[in-house]
Amino acid sequence: MNSVLTPASPLTAADRCDRCGAQAYLRVVLASGGELLFCAHHARKFEPELRKVAVEIQDETDRLTATPANAPEDER
Repeated sequence: MNSVLTPASPLTAADRCDRCGAQAYLRVVLASGGELLFCAHHARKFEPELRKVAVEIQDETDRLTATPANAPEDER
């Protein structure tokens, strides 16, 4: 999913998917000024519709596959 990333407001573990309550990795800012949060699963499921109504999409789903810098050498 291509997106606009807003580094000033990263998503945290406290941000939850509006659909299922899982951790959110995608924020959709609407023209009305509201926002929606989605887990990676629901972000993929609703992507076509979200693109139609979004003024900005902050996609942090790459964090799901990233290896932490402090991971043991054999896990990198």
